[in-house]
Amino acid sequence: DLLLSNSCIPFLGSTEGLDFRTLLLDEERGRLLIGAKDHIFLLNLVDLNKNVKKIYWPATKEKVELCKLAGKDAHTECANFIRVLQPYNRTHIYVCGTGAFHPLCGYIELG
Repeated sequence: DLLLSNSCIPFLGSTEGLDFRTLLLDEERGRLLIGAKDHIFLLNLVDLNKNVKKIYWPATKEKVELCKLAGKDAHTECANFIRVLQPYNRTHIYVCGTGAFHPLCGYIELG
């Protein structure tokens, strides 16, 4: 119904089934951060498809192999699912992912 009434703008940047997990709204700067499977997206709230920035952050190959050896599914479990997007200060976001069952965290400078 929303599409038919032109009441929304669909995000076209992900046709790969990236399994979106977490969102962080930055109203002050008009941005939306989305945590997904192996990716972090930074979107413009006015037009979600304009100047999309994307960070590719997969688990290391070694961690993926360990995950598969543990009997986990390579496609649905052995990836870096972004679970935490948290403001750290005015310029950085704290980010954590599952890292194929070996969690990893870092900071993203939003510049």
